[in-house]
Amino acid sequence: MRRPGWLPAFYVGPAVLVMAAACLYPVISAIQLGFFDWSLGTPWSEARWVGMGNFLAAFSNPRVWSSLWTTLMFAAVCVSAEMVLGIALALALEHPVRGTAFFRTLFILPMMIAPIAVGLAWRYIFDAQFGLLNALLGLFGVAPMGWLADPTLAFIAIVIADIWQWTPFVFIMMAAALANVDGAVIEASRIDGARWWQMTFKVKLPMVMNVIAITLMMRLIDAFRVLEVIYVLTFGGPGDSTEILSLHIYKTAFVGQQLGVAAAVSVLLLAVVAVLSWGALRLSNPMKESP
Repeated sequence: MRRPGWLPAFYVGPAVLVMAAACLYPVISAIQLGFFDWSLGTPWSEARWVGMGNFLAAFSNPRVWSSLWTTLMFAAVCVSAEMVLGIALALALEHPVRGTAFFRTLFILPMMIAPIAVGLAWRYIFDAQFGLLNALLGLFGVAPMGWLADPTLAFIAIVIADIWQWTPFVFIMMAAALANVDGAVIEASRIDGARWWQMTFKVKLPMVMNVIAITLMMRLIDAFRVLEVIYVLTFGGPGDSTEILSLHIYKTAFVGQQLGVAAAVSVLLLAVVAVLSWGALRLSNPMKESP
């Protein structure tokens, strides 16, 4: 019996409609809000139409572009380090060794902690007077440093916190991918005389390149969305040295009460994330079926 062509759409359609509504409605609302001057606590009927005024105000603000540059630097450094460390840990624990289960559990724990708790923990660690890091450096004769008071050190601090929390995500993804690599291919390469680095970089990693691309894309998106840890750790300071775009949007909306301008900046953030996601997908085309 031939299956009707509409049957897949019948089963998948409701889920697609729900996901489309959940994803598209906030985007459309943000774009709509970008054309109005409106404050929280006032009826929407009192919103004032300003046309492209909010977008012009946002894109002519140097702090917006400074925040975008900080976001790009933060995402590039964090995601690069997390991908390298996550893949390295997955390769190191690929074969069963004593304590493998313990180490895997230990590596996963940071990702399970609430971002607010992560920010508070690292804030205490980087504290200039009572922080654990300065106490450890003091054992080697290094003078205490104001980690959260210096622009460069503060940026390093938020990078370290993000790498610590999200490297486990890359580790989980890569460990699962490497576990599904065809053992016959690995054995064939070993019989052909391939060394460890050849099997790793010419056999294993190319076979899981689709997973690497998807993991890279997900971490790029998350790096642009991070807010809580930086909010607690530095609140964008000192100055605006660690103010990423999402934190700038928060400050503009809820501190400055400029919701229209914040919505305009959020559209810019959406566009940047969309371009990066498209680039990551095009880089390896993970949705393409293998021949």
